[in-house]
Amino acid sequence: MPITVKLDDLLHERRMTLTELADRVGLTLANLSILKTGKAKAMRFSTMDAICRELDCQPGDLLEWVGNAD
Repeated sequence: MPITVKLDDLLHERRMTLTELADRVGLTLANLSILKTGKAKAMRFSTMDAICRELDCQPGDLLEWVGNAD
């Protein structure tokens, strides 16, 4: 997938666990894990808003376009 989610990097920079973020944003650990591992096919704007709010980041900090995977 040409767009990747950099959630793992942001969590590491903020010294926060995935479990802690899940508790703060009100999402299941399983759903955040899907995002973190790059297996998600979509993300709701409300989810992105909650993650950005808790990690104090911009959506562009969370997502990265890496080009075509052909």
